[in-house]
Amino acid sequence: VVSEADIVAFAREFDPQPFHLDSTVAGDSIFRGLAASGWHTAALSMRLVLGGGFRPAGGVIGSTVESLVWPRPVRPGDVLRVETEVLETRPSASRSTHGWVKIRNTTLNQQDQPVQLLVVTLLVQRRN
Repeated sequence: VVSEADIVAFAREFDPQPFHLDSTVAGDSIFRGLAASGWHTAALSMRLVLGGGFRPAGGVIGSTVESLVWPRPVRPGDVLRVETEVLETRPSASRSTHGWVKIRNTTLNQQDQPVQLLVVTLLVQRRN
């Protein structure tokens, strides 16, 4: 669950814009209410991925972000979850012990509405 205090604390530290810091000011913004920073959503999503069952060998080492989209804001009280889909796997041409995994992470709120879409390629250790 993302709290108002969480949103404000992250914004104070990393993205101090009024629509992330003050619900009154945010009400008059394009967001029409307090909204988490997209970078806060990205950090929360990463934490959820690491806490879930997606465990590529050698860890999650990002190489290339193909796309990162925040289609709607995260609001106080939202409950987030992440779905991970493997789109492609291929061996590394230069490292026989490693390969590439292209994934799509979709972060959803409690209404199953996407709040973040990320397509990224990861460097992973290959299995024996």
